Amino acid sequence: MTETEKLTSTQVSASAGLDDWRVLLRTLQGSFRTGSMAKGLEFATRIGAAADAADHHPDLTITYPRVHVLLTTHDTKGLTARDVDLARRISAIAVELGVTAQPTVATQLEIAIDALDIAAVKPFWEAVLGYRSNSADDCVDPYGRAPAFWFQQMDEPRIQRNRIHLDVTVPHDVAQQRIAAALAAGGTLVSDTEAPAFWILADPEGNEACICTWQGRD
Repeated sequence: MTETEKLTSTQVSASAGLDDWRVLLRTLQGSFRTGSMAKGLEFATRIGAAADAADHHPDLTITYPRVHVLLTTHDTKGLTARDVDLARRISAIAVELGVTAQPTVATQLEIAIDALDIAAVKPFWEAVLGYRSNSADDCVDPYGRAPAFWFQQMDEPRIQRNRIHLDVTVPHDVAQQRIAAALAAGGTLVSDTEAPAFWILADPEGNEACICTWQGRD
């Protein structure tokens, strides 16, 4: 296996030394509770040095009192051994600094629009959001701040059912907890036929969201 060979989500999730991390979509994410801004900046500085040494750079979000880390290999649009190796190094740095990993808090949000003519609809959303095209059926914030929009092909008009829904990708080991909370809050289960890849839920007025995991997608 080479450093740049694309790995499946199953391969990454089963890799040793990744207890602090969860696979979300095509990324590997970890969330670390630092307890203070100063400790967070120290942790981020150490991560930056490790990233420079590996010539492989994650996205960091530093808040009080947390540092969130997102790893992916952009050249392959997925995960590789480079992400796995750097994740392990970051976990080691966290131990050295006494920083606590909280991997199950990670969440990745996407907004999905069902469209009959994706080519006609997509440019509108790119223009109004200031997004750039990422592929034929999705577009992204060029600055990496806001959730991606993707477009799902419809075969015929849909009546009395919404055509915009949220895809909430969560760690696979908290999906059932999130679904149970949504149902307890008044939601309904619309479909679980694609589980564990995703479950379709709806609020009391029929607005939909999907709880998604990496499982069942390789």
